[in-house]
Amino acid sequence: MAAIVASLASSSSPSLLFSRFRAAAAAASTSSFRLSFAVSPLSSSRRGRLMAHTLAQATLGLTQPANVDVPKIAFAAKDIDAVEWSGDILAVGVTEKDMAKDENSKFQNSILQRLDKQLSGLLAEASSEEDFTGKSGQSVVLRLPGIGSKRVSLIGLGQSASTPTAFRGLGEAVAAAAKAAQASNIGIVLASSEGLSAESKLTTASAIASGTVLGIHDDTRYKSESKKIALKSVDILGLGSGPEVDKKLKYAEDVSSGIIFGRQLVNSPANVLTPAVLADEASKIASTYSDVISATILNAEQCKELKMGSYLGVAAASANPPHFIHLCYKPVGGPAKVKLALVGKGLTFDSGGYNIKTGPGCSIELMKFDMGGSAAVLGAAKALGQIKPPGVEVHFIVAACENMISGTGMRPGDIVTASNGKTIEVNNTDAEGRLTLADALVYACNQGVEKIVDLATLTGACVVALGPSIAGVFTPSDDLAKEVFAASELSGEKLWRMPLEESYWESMKSGVADMVNTGGRQGGAITAALFLKQYVDEKVQWMHIDMAGPVWNEKKKAATGFGISTLVEWVLKNSS
Repeated sequence: MAAIVASLASSSSPSLLFSRFRAAAAAASTSSFRLSFAVSPLSSSRRGRLMAHTLAQATLGLTQPANVDVPKIAFAAKDIDAVEWSGDILAVGVTEKDMAKDENSKFQNSILQRLDKQLSGLLAEASSEEDFTGKSGQSVVLRLPGIGSKRVSLIGLGQSASTPTAFRGLGEAVAAAAKAAQASNIGIVLASSEGLSAESKLTTASAIASGTVLGIHDDTRYKSESKKIALKSVDILGLGSGPEVDKKLKYAEDVSSGIIFGRQLVNSPANVLTPAVLADEASKIASTYSDVISATILNAEQCKELKMGSYLGVAAASANPPHFIHLCYKPVGGPAKVKLALVGKGLTFDSGGYNIKTGPGCSIELMKFDMGGSAAVLGAAKALGQIKPPGVEVHFIVAACENMISGTGMRPGDIVTASNGKTIEVNNTDAEGRLTLADALVYACNQGVEKIVDLATLTGACVVALGPSIAGVFTPSDDLAKEVFAASELSGEKLWRMPLEESYWESMKSGVADMVNTGGRQGGAITAALFLKQYVDEKVQWMHIDMAGPVWNEKKKAATGFGISTLVEWVLKNSS
């Protein structure tokens, strides 16, 4: 970027200025996101306006993400006694029941007994002094001589631990301990794993690995300094070994890489992650996994040819042009038996338009996360490109744009026409996501898919109804609901099915068009879903996931990567 600015500063001729900028931009190297420009013949006045904007965009904040490598951790499943393991930290996941002691203050759990005996009773003594009882969220790291491990960490799992969510939490706690101690290798064992079936052991090992990878990663690309992560290897003990568990650990790493990618997209500010850059990131996924994924990126003119008036109406105010993203996954070795579509809302920034977001709680400063649905879709694409499931074709679709304010912008009261011919009276420009999704859903249906799941940070009403941790699900298909909820059970992501109350559609009627785009405050998440339903072929099974709450972790002030794990699990359930 500095080279671009220096080149511009030395130029006086406007045409030379623009030429040098393009050359400098093309040569500039960035780490995660790259500036990209599609140049087509322009009138001289339009060229001048574009040049002025391009120069402003190039110097806006002088921000580019640093090249920070995602930590690479080697996972291994080993059948060795925890007492014999040697390394920096031995982490033991314990329930409250595991911490029970006899009248002599000795552990009753066999693994804790052996460890305590090797440590001459210091483990029982130290855990009592630390008041560690195994409650969920508790953890303690003890430096005790006597075994091969430099430290022993006890991590509480609560009254019982039987869900992937609990074991993912164990992995996150292990990551926190590794960061604090700057540990390079860790062993993880459950104090009680005897009751787990062979399949449960595989799922447990995968969940622990996933939690560790996600817990160790910090997105420091936009910080001037970042702390190096020392963790290099993790041994999972007592949950079996061999090809099956190794495959499951590899799967956890693949999905986690997709989640981290999705988090990075959402965390990136709107002056860096423009619609063009989001499209560029999608294209890089296709080029990386070109054996199974292809990319089609449509510009505004191509979208106009497809009559996407609803989408283009939202994009009209922004100087950053829209980019319609379509990735297609096709399995290696034969035709797919099932065709699916994942559609993500892709507003890289949402000002609200002329119905501008104002007042306390409007969260306009967080509206970079309004492309969280697209991050979920592209994160899933990245993970599936690595996993390569057979027998299923998947279309990843994002109508990327910004919702801004300008003289060319959509006004309240305007009527836009979607690509299926339906007309919409825009009574609120801040209900723009559904307008972009309308054309995206029509496009998805035209790909010949049998099932569609769309994800969007669509309504504040859903956050009011379900809070910050649960996404609302809307679908007329019970079969599709069962599939996706089964996938969410494995991912640990929280979903709640909401009603599609058809009588509420009355509030969406317009006097001058086929419909309005909002029906008022009451039941806002429901009427938004009913709006989207108008753009889905009745023969296609469809689900809408409103993820406005869980897309963002307010405590960590960072993206969660919500939806990616569930989408991957759902696609795998549909593969042969």
